[in-house]
Amino acid sequence: MRIVLLTALGVGGATIIGALLGFLLKKPSHKFNDIVLSFAAGVMLAAAVIGLILPSLEYSTASAAITLLVTVAGVFCGALCLNLVDKLVPHLHKLTGIEGESHPQKSAQLNKVLLFVIAIAIHNLPEGIAAGVSFGTGDNLQALTVAGGIALQNIPEGMVIIAPMLASGIKPGRTFIIALMTGVVEVLGTLVGYFAVSISTAILPFALAFAGGTMLYVISDEMIPETHAHGNERGATYTLLGGFCLMLVFDFLLG
Repeated sequence: MRIVLLTALGVGGATIIGALLGFLLKKPSHKFNDIVLSFAAGVMLAAAVIGLILPSLEYSTASAAITLLVTVAGVFCGALCLNLVDKLVPHLHKLTGIEGESHPQKSAQLNKVLLFVIAIAIHNLPEGIAAGVSFGTGDNLQALTVAGGIALQNIPEGMVIIAPMLASGIKPGRTFIIALMTGVVEVLGTLVGYFAVSISTAILPFALAFAGGTMLYVISDEMIPETHAHGNERGATYTLLGGFCLMLVFDFLLG
């Protein structure tokens, strides 16, 4: 339990680290954001496949057909869950129009920024659950790999929410508190995921696949489009591959 709690604090704390970096950078270039976010996407992609979806197949005690069905259903259910969230809260790539407005109204800009922050907070919940669920396998090394991938993704995520909030007129102290709350959501999600699987290991294969599906959805629907929206597609693609291969090497060496 202690390692789960420390991991939860680490995963949520990564958002805070990113936020602090955001205060230092304030206006990082699109290219820098795209490279960092792409690397994190590659790490998350490996974590989702190697640490969640493949173990979902391995830990099932049902027949091969049922095992495949449960895993595939879990992946799609996880994606559909975030798809419902997507209907309620806009993503970062839907809010970049703020920069194109010559004289934006402060109230309208603030509304957009707050919607973006809410989106980050909501997405942090299933990401935290993914980290918590992975500990249900009993393979702490694999679980830490998943949590590490999520934590790396949270650093650039924490960075990119600071500048918009400061630009909209939110005071630095309140901006930091809001960023802190998005990290707290992830800590709670990690604990929820861990205890949910601990109650019944029968749901473990589906829960692992579900968590993997949420991560795949975030990568495909949010992270990759955002990193390919500013003319840095080639660099972003190779950085994603680098992040994926790095996690592949770690899994091979530690396995």
